Amino acid sequence: MWLVNCSNCQTPLRLPPCATSIRCSICRAITYVADPCRAPPARTYSCNKYSAAPYQPPRPPAAAPLPYNHAPLSPPPSPYGRKRAVICGISYRNAPYELKGCINDAKCMRYLLINRFKFPESSILMLTEEENDAYRIPTKQNIRMALHWLVQGCQSGDSLVFHYSGHGSQQMDNDRDEIDGYDETLCPLDFKTQGMIVDDEINATIVRPLPHGAKLHAIIDACNSGTVLDLPFLCRMHRLVFDDGWECNIKMPITILIF
Repeated sequence: MWLVNCSNCQTPLRLPPCATSIRCSICRAITYVADPCRAPPARTYSCNKYSAAPYQPPRPPAAAPLPYNHAPLSPPPSPYGRKRAVICGISYRNAPYELKGCINDAKCMRYLLINRFKFPESSILMLTEEENDAYRIPTKQNIRMALHWLVQGCQSGDSLVFHYSGHGSQQMDNDRDEIDGYDETLCPLDFKTQGMIVDDEINATIVRPLPHGAKLHAIIDACNSGTVLDLPFLCRMHRLVFDDGWECNIKMPITILIF
């Protein structure tokens, strides 16, 4: 049996078990209460004084054990970040300037990235004349889209690779940012009709958007490729030419500046 105060005259009333309301016999007012079977204990009457019984809040359910001391549910992410590559090999078949071995270079690079550097196959975009997908033929538009894909959503820790094997060339520098007055270019499959890809565009597409901590390795096997990414620094390798015509590359100390 619980005691509650009348909501009007404050007279103590005996509340029947599990009752939700009671009428005062003095002022006839009705007092509504919460379900006493679920509510915390009401005030109790003792020695003509009211004392509030201490309320004991329900205990929260025990938290599930954290898996810190258990084996992880899935492999941890790679400490080297995500990996992505664009590989382009162009042979210019049946053209007077046809090249031999460029598509084979692209296949070898793909094999190297997958088997040696553990690049996922799905993260490598191949552009060669042997591809069945029209969007993977190395046209100017497709190469442009591939370069944008390479850096899209790039984050610190990502490892990116751009490999190109094909023709390279030069054209007049229109914005006067080249010392020699010429921009370096890559020659897509349709460069005769659509034009070449200029180093200024390559720099703006895959170099400038790189966030701090991301790495880009560009391997360009083409003529005039030394500054095709328009980087601010250039490393030249010195060579010695002997009397018999043989050339010997001397490995010079190289300082790599990372920003």
